[in-house]
Amino acid sequence: MASPPNKDPLLQPLRLKHLALRNRIMSTSHACGLEDENGYPADRYQSYHEEKAKGGIALTMFGGSSNVAPDSPSVFRQLYVGDDGVIPHLQRFSERVHAQGAALMIQITHLGRRGDPHLGNYLPTIAPSTVRETLHRSIPKQMDDDDIARVVKAFGQAARRCKEGGLDGLETLSGAHLIGQFLSPATNQRTDGYGGSIENRCRFGLMVYDEIRRVVGDQFIVGFRYTVDEAMADGLSFEDCVKIATIFEKSGTIDFFNAVYGRMDTAFGLAAHNMPGMASPLGPWLTKAAAFKQEISLPVFHAARIADVATARHAISEGLIDMAGMTRAHIADPHLVSKLAAGQEERIRPCVGATHCMGETRPSCLHNPSTGRERKLPHAVAPAEAPKKAVVVGGGPAGLEAARVLALRGHEVKLFEAANALGGQVRLAASASWRGDVIGLADWRAAELERLGVTVVMNKYAELSDVLEENPQIIIIATGGVPDLEWLPGGELCTSSWDALSEPLPDGGHTIVYDGTGRHSALTCAERFAMAGREVELVTIDDSMSMEMGYAEKVIWKRRAYELKLARTFDERLIAVERDGNRLSALFRNEVTDEESRRSADQIVVEYGTVPADEFTDALRGSAKNNGTTDIDALLNGDAQPNTAAPDAPYELHRIGDAVTSRDISSAIMDAFRLCRTL
Repeated sequence: MASPPNKDPLLQPLRLKHLALRNRIMSTSHACGLEDENGYPADRYQSYHEEKAKGGIALTMFGGSSNVAPDSPSVFRQLYVGDDGVIPHLQRFSERVHAQGAALMIQITHLGRRGDPHLGNYLPTIAPSTVRETLHRSIPKQMDDDDIARVVKAFGQAARRCKEGGLDGLETLSGAHLIGQFLSPATNQRTDGYGGSIENRCRFGLMVYDEIRRVVGDQFIVGFRYTVDEAMADGLSFEDCVKIATIFEKSGTIDFFNAVYGRMDTAFGLAAHNMPGMASPLGPWLTKAAAFKQEISLPVFHAARIADVATARHAISEGLIDMAGMTRAHIADPHLVSKLAAGQEERIRPCVGATHCMGETRPSCLHNPSTGRERKLPHAVAPAEAPKKAVVVGGGPAGLEAARVLALRGHEVKLFEAANALGGQVRLAASASWRGDVIGLADWRAAELERLGVTVVMNKYAELSDVLEENPQIIIIATGGVPDLEWLPGGELCTSSWDALSEPLPDGGHTIVYDGTGRHSALTCAERFAMAGREVELVTIDDSMSMEMGYAEKVIWKRRAYELKLARTFDERLIAVERDGNRLSALFRNEVTDEESRRSADQIVVEYGTVPADEFTDALRGSAKNNGTTDIDALLNGDAQPNTAAPDAPYELHRIGDAVTSRDISSAIMDAFRLCRTL
């Protein structure tokens, strides 16, 4: 049960030396991908963090691995704090965040072997030993005494810039970065004073912190984002990490630990351990962080899928940690704290752990289009000058978002949905073994529609007459799509991915699942059939699985494929299907060699996206102000639609989501939000 706001453990302050933090909720450092061409945090970057400060967060940390030296290049779109050009940006950044009552800190680092010799200044990577990292693939130069002295000084000068920039503090990162590479026996094979014993392996990190503290003094907060267990056979155990932490604590140079778990030098380590998504339970490493906290006296922060208020509240109220890092939760809803403080916990937009924010479009959220786009798409929806009557046809992600935004604008909204539940394809997506939380995208919007007074009619396949009887001034077609099998000779013999996920499984036999998109659907089908004990082969047109997904999703599906012993064939295009006695014969053509081959199966499941299920638009166009066309220039500029085709017509008409063309959830929600906020 939620606590009264004034008694909520999450809303209690914390003092960190001289710094007063207004509550126990923070956003941890991450590479949000909004840096300018010089690697500086300019206006767009600042606006992203400022929104969290406006939303009531106590501390927002930024610069997920801001590089301190020229031979630490930007390999995942990082900031650069290696020259004084960053200082004016930091000063403006500090002013903006402090004006909203939040504290601001940065993470600084040297990547060491985690760098890339072909990026940035084209310099060799450096490390304590010549041990290659498989994820970033460099073979580093072993550091000599001059390298060590240079990098230690670079950390100190970066810290100076952060202090002159008005920040409240900084942290460094151990993990798989340079300091951690010295600490771990997996990467430190030296036999001099920097290798061997734990004390020797701590020497470089202690030198870094001594230099930082010498430069910034005692009144600047300095922390350590610190791995409490590397979870690898030849790495640091929990006991090793506690011993090392005790050495750093006794040095008197640090003020807090920010606990992380697992390895970062493999894609699986990042996705499954270090930054877990919806395939992981909530707060998977809280027990480890709490055990670590019991061994030291400094405050301990922690973030790893603390995605909801209940988990964060438990962590703080039970004294497991001192600050709850709700980083991705704030990507979903930067106003999380203000809603909590206002007694509106149920209105917080949930982070479902989809890891969309960890892909190439980061920090964009699967269901919050404003995140990272604050300057062009503000989070707040302004009321319309004159309320109108609006009809939305379709209750999938696009339709739900359209109805929500239109209602926020003050319009009277009615939504028609043919099914007996809202959510559309999201409900099928949630059927995968590890993707159940994605249903939160639909459930939150359904709750918001109820709160906003939207009329929702389900089990109603809306006819044209149903729409027109409402005398709408705005019509939104969000009917989505239907599986596309028309392109395939013999497609009528095949099973669509939708049917494969929603209908009872046939008994026994061999199934081929063809993936023509690289999205989740085919893999979800293959998983369902394999879990039921059927013989399954996944055949894909791409050269690997899950081509349209971010790395975190790819890793989890790869793990599921291994667990299920799923047969996989790549680079094959499905050409035709025909009957072969009691079975089906599929003709494939190799994308590389052009060779054709046949495969026989009892069932062939085909995933090839959707075609629009839009039977209304042509009938409605003639009486629409805009001829059913959304003006793209107005859309991108955030302007009202011009509606000049027939300005005296009774309504304007727009299509969104898969009713336009086959895409994904984020595109559907973006369509709806961007359009409807100006209608």
